[in-house]
Amino acid sequence: MSSMDPDPAETPDLEPGGGVPPGSTPPDTAQTSGLSAEEPATRHRFPRTGVLAVALTIVLVVAFAAVAVGLVIAVVG
Repeated sequence: MSSMDPDPAETPDLEPGGGVPPGSTPPDTAQTSGLSAEEPATRHRFPRTGVLAVALTIVLVVAFAAVAVGLVIAVVG
């Protein structure tokens, strides 16, 4: 199996200690900040599908709790 690391002996401009001589590194490049296009407007309300999912989850939790209480009463009583 071969190693993915390059052999330091074959790396150009690499000094014996592992550093590089001045001028061997590429110059700094200009950086662009900000966005190139406007962000789309976001909605500031909870979607209907989210409300439906929360309501369905509450109904399922209540149903499981009712079944669990019924089973406990049946076992104890």
